[in-house]
Amino acid sequence: MNETILSLRNVESFYGPIQALKGVGLSIIEGKITTILGANGAGKSTILKTISGILWPRKGKIEYKGKSIGG
Repeated sequence: MNETILSLRNVESFYGPIQALKGVGLSIIEGKITTILGANGAGKSTILKTISGILWPRKGKIEYKGKSIGG
């Protein structure tokens, strides 16, 4: 059985006073191909920046392999 390798729960990120992500949640399953789709300005790059630590979430939880990462 494949396990969740990465999860975001209710993540909120900001650029200064501007909220870029509001209540984002997703689960990435080990061994599965996952994509993030959306229009320009939808937050795709911001999600990746938040996961990678370039941008810190102000709220929510990010877990990688069961361990909390980010803010």
